[in-house]
Amino acid sequence: MLSQPTLTVLLAATLLAATGLAQATKQTSPAKSPVAMSPADAVTLSKALTAYDEGNASAAQPDLERLAGKYPSNFPANEALGILYMDAGNFAHALPYLENAAASHKTDAAAQANLGATYLQTGNATAAVHALKRSAALDPKNARTLSSLGRALYLDKQSTEAANAFAKAAALDPANTNDAYNWAVALYDTHKDAQAVTVLQRIPDVPHNEAAQSLWGDLEERQGHFKEAAQHLQEAAHLNPSEVNTYAVAIELLRHWSWEPATEITQFGVRQFPQSRRLQLANGIAYFGSGKYVEAAATFGALLALDPENENYGSLLGRSCDAAGGATAPQCDSLVAFAEKHPNNAQIDVSAAVSLLHQPSAEQHLDQAQHLLERAIQNDPKMPEAFYQLGVLQQQRLLWQASADNLEKAIQLRPSFAEAHYRLSRAYSHTGRPELARKEIALQQQYSQQEKDESNAKLKEVTIFLMASH
Repeated sequence: MLSQPTLTVLLAATLLAATGLAQATKQTSPAKSPVAMSPADAVTLSKALTAYDEGNASAAQPDLERLAGKYPSNFPANEALGILYMDAGNFAHALPYLENAAASHKTDAAAQANLGATYLQTGNATAAVHALKRSAALDPKNARTLSSLGRALYLDKQSTEAANAFAKAAALDPANTNDAYNWAVALYDTHKDAQAVTVLQRIPDVPHNEAAQSLWGDLEERQGHFKEAAQHLQEAAHLNPSEVNTYAVAIELLRHWSWEPATEITQFGVRQFPQSRRLQLANGIAYFGSGKYVEAAATFGALLALDPENENYGSLLGRSCDAAGGATAPQCDSLVAFAEKHPNNAQIDVSAAVSLLHQPSAEQHLDQAQHLLERAIQNDPKMPEAFYQLGVLQQQRLLWQASADNLEKAIQLRPSFAEAHYRLSRAYSHTGRPELARKEIALQQQYSQQEKDESNAKLKEVTIFLMASH
């Protein structure tokens, strides 16, 4: 995934290319005699072009507008007016005049290039590709044209062809590091990661180039070079400690479960960018991964307070409260109200029920917890945690046979559910089945390690959620 600085540089370079091509045309396009233009209009056109060349665009514009409208096939009037609008950043107004100029001079490479650059600025990448290809065919050694062609091809989702265009532009103008960088971007897009790294290594200022370091980090990550990826992303953040770069470092560390370093980065990010919800989210996941469930619950609870309808925040708060032991964190108290607002979310119902079951005077809340668990089972009858928690609740009420029934269902859904085997052994003991109880204890011991692995799987689910939101 390309980081935001990568895309920003790519688009910014497009604007510079358009302006530069306009200036080149103004200097090099021949002023051919207009067809069927009256002598008086020809004199007016000559004066307007002189005024424009002298930097007096406001004096030239009225006459150019009148003449271009009157003579749509006249190249100098239409090209000059189009470039005047380009210089002012008014690309939509420039476009029809540059189209007229390019149509009247199909073999003028600069006119085709200006038209292509303007198409780029108005968001028509496909038309830009056609115009810039015509220009490149007429003037194959023009690095600016090839650079703009590369951008047009990239935006038109022709990344392989874009890489080829950038490679040609970079060969013609080695001092232009933007072309080399954009070449690497296009190679990244085509999954030619090793080749992209080679291109980045050619950029002289790459150690001090934030965007290049960020891209290099993405390339190393995708090649499985996690240590190198983190180093390049950290260097980008060092060069520019922006929210984007700080978040990228945090994501890289969290992706590989480097919880403590990730926590340091996310805490720094939250201090520097307190309005960034994604950094707050990453901070909560860093806490969760390092086993600081109360802190994680506090973080997710704060996010939920900012966005009370966000079920993802609610789910993460629920997971943290479950791991922290129910009501250990004050924010867990909000789960019940949240569950009532989202009655179709089975996971939230289970978490809310767990928070009730862990409150000091649990007996007062057993009916409500049972309602939540039964609703969770109704919404998702394949959720082992719901059956397990209902079995635990029934054991608190000394309903041992009913507890056994639900625990058996939990184990049927997840045979390695170690805690459910332990609870089921208790149910069997209280219902006069000691042999079955001993078997369940043995299974509990057998699956205890596997339960740790499944706990890691839950942790992976949390980090996957963050990666998806990234």
